[in-house]
Amino acid sequence: MSFDGLVDRREESQNGNGSSNGVVSALARSSYSDRRLRLNPNTNHKPESYEDLKLEFDPTVYSSLERHLPPSMLAVGREAKVQFMKEILARYLPEGERTRVQRHREYREKIMSNYEPLHRELYNIHPATFFVPSFIKAIGDNTIESFRSIISEPSPGIFTFSMLQPSFCELLLSEVENFEKWVHESKFRIMRPNTMNKYGAVLDDFGLEAMLDKLMDEFICPMSKAFFGEVGGSSLDSHHGFVVEYGKDRDAELGFHVDDSEVTLNVCLGKQFTGGELFFRGVRCDRHVNSLTQPEEFFDYSHVPGQAVLHRGRHRHGACATTSGHRINLLLWCRSSVFRELKKYQKEFSTWCGECQREKKERQRQSLAATKLEFLREGESAI
Repeated sequence: MSFDGLVDRREESQNGNGSSNGVVSALARSSYSDRRLRLNPNTNHKPESYEDLKLEFDPTVYSSLERHLPPSMLAVGREAKVQFMKEILARYLPEGERTRVQRHREYREKIMSNYEPLHRELYNIHPATFFVPSFIKAIGDNTIESFRSIISEPSPGIFTFSMLQPSFCELLLSEVENFEKWVHESKFRIMRPNTMNKYGAVLDDFGLEAMLDKLMDEFICPMSKAFFGEVGGSSLDSHHGFVVEYGKDRDAELGFHVDDSEVTLNVCLGKQFTGGELFFRGVRCDRHVNSLTQPEEFFDYSHVPGQAVLHRGRHRHGACATTSGHRINLLLWCRSSVFRELKKYQKEFSTWCGECQREKKERQRQSLAATKLEFLREGESAI
């Protein structure tokens, strides 16, 4: 589900199962700040269903988050769990953000009530017509070995593989062109994918949210769990899906940045073009995002239509100028609310941040050198 799509209903139901109102009120009055989420989900715990409640986020978010609740929360009633999870999730949507999301929802509803899709077969996922057979088989087998059989890892943490059928790319390009034609003819002002791209469209905004949600859950999550578990790859629960356009009368290039995602899927749809290489410059946490790039972290990638690139959102990158033709890419920013919550309690990220790793190694080197020096001094004293 897209992040904006998560916020479907603001009204809270009073008819949930679980503890009495008195218990819920007591829990509501207590502070949850000392109850931290589990780093790894409790796979033996069967979460409750929240489908019957009118909640601010999609019910599946609560079911996913419940597996990460501290043990003390698993035994309480459903209403108490909801209250606890609502406090966590609310940190990501302060009041000003809630207003923005409400306006975006109204904006999206206006588009979907007026825009007529050209290729309705795109709006539900059809693996056999969307994906190449090798990708379907690897996901179906769902093993590290099956994934490794179809991917290349030309640089650490950057995975490339054939994914989309040419016919699907053509249909999606046609749908995007049809949407842009409608935007132009209706003089409708649309929101662009992000603050850096002046061209492109948010696919979630004109009806493709459910399809992309299934794409993330059933096809990207298995690979993310295998390769990006340390950055929330095993708990992805929302997405932002869009296309970007480069070339004449479009964006020319894209500056150095990190994505607002835990895991990013980037697939070239076409068309004919030269240039536009992706350049990667190492993975960084917030504290080190502007640190120097080490020689081994330089990597450039040339797009191929239908071929996907999967990488951490914190892997710094940019796009070189598209020197001729027209290039369009599908982007899926996959996010984990659980990982973002857990990250608040960490001071360093040596499992994935290149600079944190270097600092840790330097501390270890200095500690070892100090120990050796102390050992030598003790030896000299003994003599």
